[in-house]
Amino acid sequence: MKLSQFKFDLPKGLIAKYPADNRDESRLMVVHRDTGEIEHKLFKDCIDYFDEGDIFVVNDTKVFPARLYGNKEKTGAEIEVFLLRELNKEMRLWDVLVDPARKIRVGNKLYFGEGELVAEVIDNTTSRGRTIRFLFDGTDEEFTKVIDQLGETPLPKTIERATEPEDKERFQTIYAKNVGAVAAPTAGLHFTEHLMKKLEIIGVDVAPITLHIGLGTFAPVDVEDLTKHKMDSENYLVPEKTADMVNAAIDNKKRVVAVGTTVMRTLETAVSATDKLKAKEGWTDKFIFPPYEFKICNAMITNFHLPESTLMMMAAAFGGYDLVMKAYEEAIKQKYRFFTYGDAMLIL
Repeated sequence: MKLSQFKFDLPKGLIAKYPADNRDESRLMVVHRDTGEIEHKLFKDCIDYFDEGDIFVVNDTKVFPARLYGNKEKTGAEIEVFLLRELNKEMRLWDVLVDPARKIRVGNKLYFGEGELVAEVIDNTTSRGRTIRFLFDGTDEEFTKVIDQLGETPLPKTIERATEPEDKERFQTIYAKNVGAVAAPTAGLHFTEHLMKKLEIIGVDVAPITLHIGLGTFAPVDVEDLTKHKMDSENYLVPEKTADMVNAAIDNKKRVVAVGTTVMRTLETAVSATDKLKAKEGWTDKFIFPPYEFKICNAMITNFHLPESTLMMMAAAFGGYDLVMKAYEEAIKQKYRFFTYGDAMLIL
């Protein structure tokens, strides 16, 4: 397929700047692949479509406050440093993006807060990318605490507003556990403790995988031929217990629901030769776009994504290109909210 096939006009006002007042009261569009029917619900109604023995697979990655603001030594010039990933814990080496990049050179020292944190630029990696080393003598716990205090919730710039204190909690799923993401697995943002309890009561299992989302999730596709697009690699883990639970659901012909594109990518990366899920960890750069034969899941929850995004392409691969494009057209007509803090779609 071609990039231009995923282009559509999205009114800017439909990109959600804030989440719904209550997580599980976002709107939910239910799309039935077998009939083509489209229903309009609230997210908390999703439980009506599932029974005992079905399983929701969620991404338990935890977002860390990856955006730091500081100053360059001598000149005092203001700089933004976006932490992408830790390269070496012992040496406190990090892969980062810097802005404005032209001012940040190898050997520069960068100061954050009142000087509680100092970093030195070690290497250039890309035009905006750098490797930096934090000069910090404390323990790992103390270092994490300082990053927590000085860092800012890394809201995507597309939201076009300053981060607010509430974002610290709302840009995080309620089951977030393993620190390492710079963006939230957005389909999971709609779940509440109450909804999870109701799923438990009706006998629906919830099983975690971990995929640490990088900034590549927002990277634009800049080739018309999708087979030539390369995804950034992201670190993932499928625990043994999750693999066993998913495989039992497959054997019992139950619904296996991917809560989000990150879960779907992870599960499709860890498929065995017999189309079962393997307990596995590693890095994935899997890019799913139509046509694609899914091996593990038969249902998916996902947000409404931006035009020409890899996330939208995956939804179209799962729901069927024509049906998903029709659903997006309907979403715009019905003024559904798009992107990170937007509404959700359940594809059955």
